[in-house]
Amino acid sequence: MRYHHVDVFTDRPYSGNSLAVFPAADALTGAQMQSVTRELRHFESVFLLRDGAGVRNRRARVFDLTGELDFAGHPLIGAAAVLHALHGAADHEAWTLRLPARTVEVATERRGPGRYASLLDQGAAEFLGRTDPHDVEALAALAALFGLEPSDLDPVLPPEVLSTGLRYLVLPVRGDALARARVLASLDAPLARLGAQFAYLLDAAALEGRHWDNDGVLEDVATGSGAGCAAAYLRRHGRVGSGERSVLRQGRFTGRPSEMTVSAEGHGQDIRSVRVGGGVAFVAEGALHELPPAQP
Repeated sequence: MRYHHVDVFTDRPYSGNSLAVFPAADALTGAQMQSVTRELRHFESVFLLRDGAGVRNRRARVFDLTGELDFAGHPLIGAAAVLHALHGAADHEAWTLRLPARTVEVATERRGPGRYASLLDQGAAEFLGRTDPHDVEALAALAALFGLEPSDLDPVLPPEVLSTGLRYLVLPVRGDALARARVLASLDAPLARLGAQFAYLLDAAALEGRHWDNDGVLEDVATGSGAGCAAAYLRRHGRVGSGERSVLRQGRFTGRPSEMTVSAEGHGQDIRSVRVGGGVAFVAEGALHELPPAQP
């Protein structure tokens, strides 16, 4: 079974967020997909399965090192580029990918040998609740989750939970707080109390973000799903215009700086379309010579 190793949100290999893409994974069970993901040790792997007639529609299953995700950003952007390389006849193509959380459209562009760009439409944003900016105790508790003080939080922008496929707490910070932030203890319980699954720290002035897995062991290089929430958040609070494209940076602290093009259309809580895009660089191709057991 063949797979492709690509780097996403970059225009050159060995930067951005790495990814393994399995373009024809119909023969694998979910347990096998999880085992393969853990073996390859990318932050995430994506497995594509037939979904009706034609090659432009695929069902996508995304796994990280701990389990299957209902939605993800950089795996879909990388997967669409691989589909373009394998099946695209023109320089510009479009693909439909179906995940458990939602079905999305991804437009791709061929930019040269082993170089593509993808633009993912994550659909509408859902705003699920915000922290009262006058609740000093609640703000202090959120800041403390990342080893920060309340003064490190943006005094104008409130912490807010929203989703474009996965539920993120967007926590706006300022100054050098992004550089000093770290996860001190598991985020699972405090995030669950807010109705969130993950957290995305955002410096709205610098347009830069950070995200870790909830135990803080791994820092993500570039988080497409989190970037989508950040884009919707910035639009709701008037930091970007409707449909205006901005560059959101991430990965500086991992040694793999990445750039994500983000935009959101709509006004207030009525954000109808959130788009996240970036470059995709092909690094390698491989083949599994043996599959893991079908059951764990």
